[in-house]
Amino acid sequence: MNATTKKEVISLKDCFSLDTQQLAKCLGCGKQTAIEIGEAAGARITISNNRRVLWNVKKIQEYLDSISA
Repeated sequence: MNATTKKEVISLKDCFSLDTQQLAKCLGCGKQTAIEIGEAAGARITISNNRRVLWNVKKIQEYLDSISA
């Protein structure tokens, strides 16, 4: 398997934070939906003068657990 076909696997239990693209991949949704979920969870981490956004994985997991039936 070469580098262009290798898939990146992200385990939520091993991460403290994710960028928006990684979050969308983990949630199995698009970027905008990932942002909406992250904002609803209060999980946004902004660094470098609002130029870099990360998402707190623990808060997102807690939020998803709380809204699950």
